Amino acid sequence: MATLLLTGAAKPQTYDVIVRGGTIYDGTGGTPYRGDVAIRGDHIVGVGHVSGTAARVIDARGLAVAPGFINMLSWANESLIADPRGLSDTMQGVTLEVMGEGWSMGPWTPAMAKLEEARQGDIKFKVQWSTLAQYQEWLTKRGIAPNIASFVGATTVRIHELGEGDVDPNPEQLKRMQALVRAAMNDGAMGVGSSLIYAPATYAETPELIALASAAHQCGGMYISHMRSEGDKLLESVDELIEISRKSGAPAEIYHMKQGGKSAWGKYDAMVARIEAARASGLRITADMYTYTAGATGLDAAMPTWVQAGGTEKWIERLKDPATRARVVAEMKAPGNGWENLLFNTGGANKVILLAFKNPALKSLTGKTLAQVAAMRGKSPEDTAVDLVIEDGTRVGTAYFLMDEANVAKQTALPWVAFGSDAASQAPEGVFLKASAHPRTYGNVARMLGHYVREQKTTTLADAVRRLSGFPASNLGIRDRGVLKAGNFADLAIFDPATVGDTATFDKPQQFATGMHHVFVNGVQILRNGQPTGATPGRVVRGPGWKRCTSIPPS
Repeated sequence: MATLLLTGAAKPQTYDVIVRGGTIYDGTGGTPYRGDVAIRGDHIVGVGHVSGTAARVIDARGLAVAPGFINMLSWANESLIADPRGLSDTMQGVTLEVMGEGWSMGPWTPAMAKLEEARQGDIKFKVQWSTLAQYQEWLTKRGIAPNIASFVGATTVRIHELGEGDVDPNPEQLKRMQALVRAAMNDGAMGVGSSLIYAPATYAETPELIALASAAHQCGGMYISHMRSEGDKLLESVDELIEISRKSGAPAEIYHMKQGGKSAWGKYDAMVARIEAARASGLRITADMYTYTAGATGLDAAMPTWVQAGGTEKWIERLKDPATRARVVAEMKAPGNGWENLLFNTGGANKVILLAFKNPALKSLTGKTLAQVAAMRGKSPEDTAVDLVIEDGTRVGTAYFLMDEANVAKQTALPWVAFGSDAASQAPEGVFLKASAHPRTYGNVARMLGHYVREQKTTTLADAVRRLSGFPASNLGIRDRGVLKAGNFADLAIFDPATVGDTATFDKPQQFATGMHHVFVNGVQILRNGQPTGATPGRVVRGPGWKRCTSIPPS
């Protein structure tokens, strides 16, 4: 094994922090080794054998020392407003929250901002920004523990120009949508993200998505997508993502890759083959995943998208019409025709858990299955779902059991798959106790490191660390994070490989992971000996188009 030496002057130096004697997993996937990490200010200044003194020395013997982990699909955009510590992720070593699955916190028109405030659930805030960059600057100025980054949402851009109806953009509207993507890229967005099973995103046709991805690619960004189907049309949706990548030139990533519903479980090999063939042809197609067999979204994913055109308020208004309601209920009992019916794909309402309500009168139903509530009310699950949406005035937060554990385990071994919780970053206290959660909120990373790496041995710890750090950083075009090396920002996760693991369950989801000892963000310790410090050093991490995209002429 090659000996890694501290770069710089040969004489001993003084540092702010030295992490001594840990096993270094540097984020490249290379062979781990015993060594030290030296921090000065917000940067790593030495990795390997570090001589010298420090204001503080951390004894890392018996612990793994890794780059801070990247949550490729985070919904911490509102939870960090309520609690800047982001504890459920901090306790797992996450130092970068990447947002923007279809919806982003800008660009917003005044009407969109007003509607955002009206639709807020348990977390309330005044919208004081219009662009995505303004939101990011506002949030970090308030103080947050993790770093943040974001894609610009294709859905958000669509609503900005077209509203929430089932319409197609004309050429001028599409140019304006592309301009919004370019402006967001110039402000530091990572690319453009879509979420195609939901209204109004589902109304976007492939050429529209190619145009937006092209605008992002011009600025060095990528396309990332919750595909149009993860079940009945899984393979066709993979083909669409590959087509968008090929025609736009943008690298593409599949959000929370899965095979949703028993009828799709057998498509795993064909899905992987399609992706690997595209990669072999020269396209950079990647994916991310969460490490559970249930997804979490809302009851909107159990209803046809035609009834949702125009937004939540129009959707609920239509559901109150008896004839429309009857048609919706009938469609909910069959496979979706042109839409993804997650209720049907689960195989039964007993596999649907109700997680979050806005209406205080319904909060006692939190944690129950849709089947249980239907039995309580003496109605069918489909009618009950319609009633709950009307009574709550929202899509109602819901978990759906859809995936095969054997496929989940196989996916954890794929070298081109990163990880994203698809969840908020929160704590089991305060406003977060007003709703339940999916256990991935508290355990996605820890479950990978504990259950799949240590217990199931689906891959090595070095590979898992790479796919939690260096790999997603490279995909995002981040050059100064994700790998432990001198000159990079000092984002570190220091944990015990023998004890790291998830404790959250579907019955008791709001439980912290175990085994994480120390976490640093920009050289500042946010977790010390397993306890949060309260420090808020988080910054905006910007994409490759930052402050350079406006100089690139549009295609």
